[in-house]
Amino acid sequence: MKRRFSEEQIIRFLRDGEAGLGVQELCRQHGFSKSTYYKWKAKYGGMEVSDAKRLKVLEGENNKLKRLLAEALLDNAALKDVVSRKLVSPQARREAVALLKAEWQLSERRACGLVKLSTSVLRYESKGDSDGQVRERISVLGNERRRFGYRRIHILLKREGWAINVKRVYKLYRQAGLAVRKRHRKRIGLTKSVPLQLPEQPNYAWSMDFVHDALANGRRIRYLNVVDDFTKESLAIEVDTSISGLRVTRVLDRIAQHRALPKMIRVDHGPEFTSQMLDAWAHKRGVNLVFTQPGKPTQNAYIESFNGRFRDECLNDHWFLSLHEARTLIEGRRQDYNSTRPHSALAYNTPTEFAAIYQFKPSDSTQICS
Repeated sequence: MKRRFSEEQIIRFLRDGEAGLGVQELCRQHGFSKSTYYKWKAKYGGMEVSDAKRLKVLEGENNKLKRLLAEALLDNAALKDVVSRKLVSPQARREAVALLKAEWQLSERRACGLVKLSTSVLRYESKGDSDGQVRERISVLGNERRRFGYRRIHILLKREGWAINVKRVYKLYRQAGLAVRKRHRKRIGLTKSVPLQLPEQPNYAWSMDFVHDALANGRRIRYLNVVDDFTKESLAIEVDTSISGLRVTRVLDRIAQHRALPKMIRVDHGPEFTSQMLDAWAHKRGVNLVFTQPGKPTQNAYIESFNGRFRDECLNDHWFLSLHEARTLIEGRRQDYNSTRPHSALAYNTPTEFAAIYQFKPSDSTQICS
């Protein structure tokens, strides 16, 4: 409440009274009662203006200390009422806040401060399991593609229209019990590595290699894999019990019907690749056959990487009953690899998407590939 007269005015009134001005006349002039005058005289008599100001400050501090002491005593008494409860979970703290508000008439903010609970947590209302649908979809994709980690699962979800963060996908991926078992690489001796020549454009360099497998009846089969080193596209996967050098040339001619032949093809020293049939075919088509050194598969790393993924994600997941079944399923997997599977070396684009991007941005090809 604002006072009518300040300390300076009161002290001046008292000095006028001490100077000989009658109390009744002083009260009439300034509009206050005799009782008020004598109260002021008992409180401010003999004081200077600075003393009065200092007294006012001390009174304010004293009132503040009394108020803080009263609040501390109240808080202490209120906490004793809830100290027997285990305030561990947020729900227990919410119940303690409700008790303090109801029985001790404390404000919400003050009660939250006593039990160390933020007001946002107090007002939080559970929205239920909002991750149910995406968790189910992650489980479906994880079971369909057992060798896909959470990053590739995240790319597939984004393509399907899910607006979800990769960290959230990782959390739900682990909660679903999904994990890709790490395959330990075989240790090799310390050798001087030779940098692999990077391709410059699509159809500049291809790689070929064979992968061996067996049918359910034990019959051996072979796969001829042909890969574009630049776009990572799987150009062909030829499946049969035996594949000769002549058969290799037929596969390459079949690819050439819808795609230009490369300047070079990187192969190892297998008998099919060193045959006269393939050598004559390469000379006639103007294709240079580049042979890796024996015992050094890293010199053909692009096809070796593809072979590892092909065995890990396809062959290890199927037990083919017949040659026809193997050809059908593997062709479907080849198309899926080119058009659906995100490739980490291509900024998680598919080989088909990357090839389309390169057609519009040829100057960026080297940066994206490296």
